Amino acid sequence: MPPLIVDVHTHVYPPAYMQMLRERKAVPYVHDPANKDEVPRLIILSSDNDPSIPLDQRGRPVDASYWNIDVKLSFMRQHGINCSVISLANPWLDFVEPQEAQTWAGKINDDLDATCAQVNQAADPENKLALDQKETLFAMGALPLSAPADVVVNEIRRLKTLPHLRGVIMGTSGLGKGLDDARLDPVWEALQETDSLMFLHPHYGLPDEAFGAPGVTNRYGHVLPLALGFPLETTIAVTRMLLSGVFDRFPKLKVLLAHSGGTLPFLAGRIESCILHERKFISGGGDVPGPQRSIWEVLKENIYLDAVVYGKAGLKAAVTASGSDRLLFGTDHPFFPPLSEEEKDWPSVTTNYKAIHAAFDTEAEAVADVLGRNAARILNLK
Repeated sequence: MPPLIVDVHTHVYPPAYMQMLRERKAVPYVHDPANKDEVPRLIILSSDNDPSIPLDQRGRPVDASYWNIDVKLSFMRQHGINCSVISLANPWLDFVEPQEAQTWAGKINDDLDATCAQVNQAADPENKLALDQKETLFAMGALPLSAPADVVVNEIRRLKTLPHLRGVIMGTSGLGKGLDDARLDPVWEALQETDSLMFLHPHYGLPDEAFGAPGVTNRYGHVLPLALGFPLETTIAVTRMLLSGVFDRFPKLKVLLAHSGGTLPFLAGRIESCILHERKFISGGGDVPGPQRSIWEVLKENIYLDAVVYGKAGLKAAVTASGSDRLLFGTDHPFFPPLSEEEKDWPSVTTNYKAIHAAFDTEAEAVADVLGRNAARILNLK
């Protein structure tokens, strides 16, 4: 019998969100080409918006897979996925004006819950089928992070009343100054108090200067910002949380890191060594309180990792850092589609499948855990 497969990293841009992006002229925005036969373009990263690039060639093409739930369900069937935990993709609501953020968060989260309810009811009207016998949807809620912290806290608490919401997704800027910002403490407290999982996802990457000469990112497309910028952004954000004592003050906080935690599993030992030798911390004779819990403890007690790393070596590092019981399958759909219409299976998905089987070799139980059982347990998917 095939194992249960749960996709915890899969995105959707609801139609209302797409319309909002169409009405914008600054990043992020959607451009509709003059040729109606061509699909819209999503300009999502600052590096996409180079004036030297013709408008109809900026960003990436976005077809119905970005917003049509029927296309999402077809993708799931094509790849044997039983359950998807959908979430709004970056940049979420970070760019929304503060006075509008609460309204947009409420609208999008209510729409996500209603979409999940409609799909689940259609698949199983009498609620008698097991999770692995139907295509089921749950969701991660979006937060109004441009608004004051108390507005964010209220939305976190409200999400617990929506039956299909299983956590929240957010980026690395927090309320605008990073995840070590003390103003986020009420948000961390609310997430801990409500036992809500936070799915941390990168968006802002690294400045273009980090990659070398001006124009280098344009020359190589999305490879540098996505392959390197995103993972390092995640690593830096979580390390700042650790250094500022977030995990000391909120020891029950639960965080799912995109892309297997960036480079965190591989660099954890180096980070820990640098902390132990940092003279500014009390442990080194200084006068600044450093983190009291080790990064290894946090990795094994607070952090979960998705398996979107596309290789055996990366998965081995993730398992060593956090454990196979904390690793969860994901696809990053609808990003990284096949580059030709002849391809039906998405290489980004099949590569992940192959990497998971290669990483665990003959450990069938571990493979089943990573593919779905861990997510079903951690997210209480029923």
